[in-house]
Amino acid sequence: MQENNNNTPWSSVGYLTYKRTYSRLKQDGVTEEFPDTVDRILTASRDQLEVGFTTEEEDRLRYYLTKLKGTVAGRFLWQLGTDTVGKLGLASLQNCAFVTVDHPIRPFTWAFDMLMLGSGVGYNIQREHVDNLPPVLSTFKSPVRVDSPDADFIVPDTREGWVQLLHHTLSTAFFERDSYKPGFTYSTHCVRSKGAPIKGFGGVASGPEDLVRGIEQISRLLEQRRGKKLRPINCLDIMNIIGSVVVAGNVRRSAQIAIGDCDDVEYLKAKNWSSGSIPNWRAMSNNSVVCNDIEMLPDEFWKTYEGGSEPYGLINLKLSKNCGRLGETQYKDPDVKGFNPCAEQSLANFETCCLAEVYLSNIESYGELVDVLKLLYRINKHSLRLPCHHKETEAIVHKNMRMGIGVTGYLQATEEQRGWLSKAYEELRAFDKDYSEAHGWPVSIKLTTTKPSGTLSLLPGVTPGVHPGYAQHMIRRIRIASDHALVQVCKDHGYPVEFQRKFDGTEDHSTVVVEFPFSYPEGTVLASDVTAIDQLKWVERLQREWSDNSVSCTVYYTAEELPTIREYLNKKYNKTFKTVSFLLHSGHGFDQAPFEEITKEEYDRRVASSRLIAGFSEALELDLDSECAGGVCPIR
Repeated sequence: MQENNNNTPWSSVGYLTYKRTYSRLKQDGVTEEFPDTVDRILTASRDQLEVGFTTEEEDRLRYYLTKLKGTVAGRFLWQLGTDTVGKLGLASLQNCAFVTVDHPIRPFTWAFDMLMLGSGVGYNIQREHVDNLPPVLSTFKSPVRVDSPDADFIVPDTREGWVQLLHHTLSTAFFERDSYKPGFTYSTHCVRSKGAPIKGFGGVASGPEDLVRGIEQISRLLEQRRGKKLRPINCLDIMNIIGSVVVAGNVRRSAQIAIGDCDDVEYLKAKNWSSGSIPNWRAMSNNSVVCNDIEMLPDEFWKTYEGGSEPYGLINLKLSKNCGRLGETQYKDPDVKGFNPCAEQSLANFETCCLAEVYLSNIESYGELVDVLKLLYRINKHSLRLPCHHKETEAIVHKNMRMGIGVTGYLQATEEQRGWLSKAYEELRAFDKDYSEAHGWPVSIKLTTTKPSGTLSLLPGVTPGVHPGYAQHMIRRIRIASDHALVQVCKDHGYPVEFQRKFDGTEDHSTVVVEFPFSYPEGTVLASDVTAIDQLKWVERLQREWSDNSVSCTVYYTAEELPTIREYLNKKYNKTFKTVSFLLHSGHGFDQAPFEEITKEEYDRRVASSRLIAGFSEALELDLDSECAGGVCPIR
């Protein structure tokens, strides 16, 4: 742990993570330091959200944020205080979103739009929804690109323009329209070319080719289904292709979770990478299955846990609808249809969610915990009253007022600190009731969560969410846009840098992977110290004591533990787990995985051959203006 000149307790990669992800360009041409970001958050809470903090409350919140005792969501860290909030309202600050694929057009275009705005998107592709879609017209023909002003549709160089092209494509596939005939022509001559500067987030544009490629791929898929209905696997592919279009630019900005039927064998094999015939775009989503009864799971599901394939997560929609914290049936959530990409937030159709974080191991007293929670709650509550350009989203968000205040560093906290959570939740519930009544707003249907906290946990270097530390000494890989100024900074400081590799072994030159030596403090609970059952028990405890949404946890396991895991889930799953996923601790086959265990000797060697990155504002004078190409925002 280190402290820079603003006394923020950064981890070895915390400062770099902050500068890469949340530091904006100031009017003087220098990127923010953390006190600047905190001041921007406080000013925006007053001026944009109208929270109404007193001077004393602002001072306390400034201290909590600076000392990394808690933080607003990453989206807030990046967007609050910018013109984007005024233009896009809810959509600029909401972390995650969800949609049910029960219509042939709207779920896909809505997901495309939300992904481009920086939200992660979950979607339900169960047969009960997909089977209601109409068949693809037998007359459907792929749209034809002709870069001419005489084309049927001229694609504007905007986020809305890209969505419109997808809308027109799907419309001609499912409905006979006078406006666009089968095989309509379109032009991308207005879309800025590859290499053109991107305003708003820096870097250069990817050009229209990724959009064109995506439309061609979706069209070919639709042509194969002419005269037939789409299957869930087809809907998965369309969503994944959309994600690949969004992520193809110079900044990573796509996160998805697909939720399907547990007995859909075709879906269960969608990410069987060892088969060698899986399209790269299927890497765009985490995949889970709806399982309200553990006995519903077929053997085909468990085969994905044996290696060679990506194990799917479990979603218990019944439990998610019927209770908040375990045993609390007074907080029902009947409209839930799915979850966000990390599966910590239950969501209704077209609903979005906002998050916040408390670093539990950094909290010094119960009173401090409650104070941090109430201050973060007020920022989130006021943000939920903002408008949204998607009116169905605005309606459900204003109705549910859902948020997810999470805890991270749980396994580095003391038992005393963990013991504060249940009572603190009850205080937060009571505070929400009083605060909501005072403002004439609905009480929040859900308030708390436990998310993976992958990026935010890097700031102080705590274990993410409820996860144990991966290893005492490890390589921590961080992905950065290849044209970002940080790439050269990392090289100059001695950190290995290489292009990201796709599942087919080819290189993705838009993104680089940087390797940092990382070590947890002595005494940190490590994955090697615990069993899969230990991890499941922590999930159960947090679901009972803190999280009224859900607990996102990827349980590390060994192949030898599978019989024990199945036995435990058979006893506990139905009434205990809203969501859970699993990953082999080693031997999972993922190239350039975020974590890789190394020896102390290798760790020491890497530390000796590199220099700590700190104080490099002048190296990050990026081209950041008020807008970005196509209105596309990165996930933060």
